[in-house]
Amino acid sequence: MKNVKTLALAATTIAAMAAPAMAADRGEDIRSGDYSWMQFNAMYAFDELPSGGESGHDYLEMEFGGRAGVVDLYGYVDVFNLFTQDSGDKGYGENRMFMKFAPRFSLDAITGLDLSVGPIQEVYFSTLFNWGGGPIAEDVNASFWGLGADVMVPWLGKTGMNIYAHYDMNGKDWNGYQFSMNWFKPVMNFDNGTFVSFQGYVDYQFGADDDYGNEFVPMSSNGGAAYFGLHWHSDNYALGYGLKAYKDVYLLEDGAGIVGLETTGFAHYLTATYKF
Repeated sequence: MKNVKTLALAATTIAAMAAPAMAADRGEDIRSGDYSWMQFNAMYAFDELPSGGESGHDYLEMEFGGRAGVVDLYGYVDVFNLFTQDSGDKGYGENRMFMKFAPRFSLDAITGLDLSVGPIQEVYFSTLFNWGGGPIAEDVNASFWGLGADVMVPWLGKTGMNIYAHYDMNGKDWNGYQFSMNWFKPVMNFDNGTFVSFQGYVDYQFGADDDYGNEFVPMSSNGGAAYFGLHWHSDNYALGYGLKAYKDVYLLEDGAGIVGLETTGFAHYLTATYKF
């Protein structure tokens, strides 16, 4: 199984979380709040999970997002092991790519109704697709379908939250659920206009059928990952460090079975970003 990272989700939804998208602010022009952004992140992961041994590697991430009419979009494409090292979990013979694609469709904008209530600013029909670059049925190939919202959370501010049903496109079956949230919180501002943000995400799967596993790689009924990052931002660049915590990530039972993958623990990420 390959990295489904969400932050980001090792660098996260930066401009997407910083830009408001309340249906009540759009007036009669559904396109009045449109925006787009893109950035490239040069990254290095230390002790990334799941792992069967050495798991440090470099990678390049193209991250993108924006709002266009009813659609709120976030996604990224990762290319691993840029220097073709023959060691680590992304060495020769391993999959070198991964893609996450997460369009949400505003129910406020589609219906013309203001569905905001209390801390909930906008409501979405949410989708998420995780695709690995390896052969079909041998790599990540999952989709998620559900409801989402932009929620005002004390101190964190506007936070994206989604609850999904998980459809395993390899197994062609529904298997459990996922709760996801992501945030972007400026915590320190400097006189030159730069700032430091606390940004991150949580992806937690639950209610899954652990019978999907086998004697080589047993599965768990719940598990996930959370990323907590501190990133310095200027208009065109960013530098960051992130700590990622795992618990039976991708529903792989930690240390179990013949393969004995390590799927619970911590990883560290370094990021250098160029913004377009």
